Amino acid sequence: MARGGINKAVVQNARQALLAKGMHPSIDAVRVALGNTGSRTTISRYLKELESFAPRPAASRERMGEELTAMMESLLDRLMEEGEEAIAKATSAFDLERSDLQRQIVELQTELAAASREVTTQKAAIKAQSAELQTTQSSLQAELTRNAGLSQRCADLDSLAAEKDKQIQSLEEKHVHARGALEHYRESVKEQREQDQRRHESQLHEMQVEQRKLRETLALKQDDLTRLNRDNERLLGDARQQAKTLHGQEAQIGSLSAEVQGLRLSEAKSMAVAEQLREQVSVLREESKELQRSAIEANLREQEALALLASVQVENDQLHQGQGENSGLDEVAGGHEAPGDKPPTARAKLSKPSRK
Repeated sequence: MARGGINKAVVQNARQALLAKGMHPSIDAVRVALGNTGSRTTISRYLKELESFAPRPAASRERMGEELTAMMESLLDRLMEEGEEAIAKATSAFDLERSDLQRQIVELQTELAAASREVTTQKAAIKAQSAELQTTQSSLQAELTRNAGLSQRCADLDSLAAEKDKQIQSLEEKHVHARGALEHYRESVKEQREQDQRRHESQLHEMQVEQRKLRETLALKQDDLTRLNRDNERLLGDARQQAKTLHGQEAQIGSLSAEVQGLRLSEAKSMAVAEQLREQVSVLREESKELQRSAIEANLREQEALALLASVQVENDQLHQGQGENSGLDEVAGGHEAPGDKPPTARAKLSKPSRK
């Protein structure tokens, strides 16, 4: 079948244009001149009709050689055969397409009948809808009147909401200012608490240093006291008592550390607890002073014990010298007496230092 827009006049114009240019008006050349449109079978058929009515000039055929003419004739025969085959295929395709179109026409007629029935039904429905539309329009008018009232009420509510928004914004600004003041107060309280905590920690550190010094001093005193004899047991007992007092102070310091932890967790009671800690620190300082005085007294007692020990040693030396003199006299008086047998007076003298 020929495509739309391709007819004999168009093919004739393309053929004449090719001949005017001195070109052979073949099927492909004509198709190219037509813009690559049109079926080759249709163009071949039109060219044959045009050549039968308007053959080429003899001069052009005379210019062509015999070999070229033979080639062209064989090519033309081949093209004709192919064209006939194409025509046969196109005819069969056209028959199939026509049968399909007839079947589609039948189907369309059936669909048209169904559409007609549907249109009739829809017309009836449209009438019913028209009646409903009238009712709906009356209802719509009532709703429009009601909506107008609602719109006015909404406008009043919008104005009221705008006023409420302004009040809320004012309250939010006040809340922001109040929050800023609260944050500033919290920061100041936090800084004050940190300062108190650092001051207390420094005081606690000083107390620990003093306590360490006291421990070192007591350790030295205990080392000195261990070198004394049994007469220094009372002084050692005093030193143990002082050590117990020192352990009591360590327990108090531990409780103070626990209270410091409580201070870190309790913001509301920080100032009162800090004051209480200051009082306890002053008490501990007084107790440290008492311990220092006790250490001084222990040193004095130690010196007294050393002096007593020295005096006892002197008396022991004197007794040993006296014993040597008495033994020499006894040997002169009578050598038969045993050296271990001493007079009662000498034994009494020897026993006195042990009692002291």
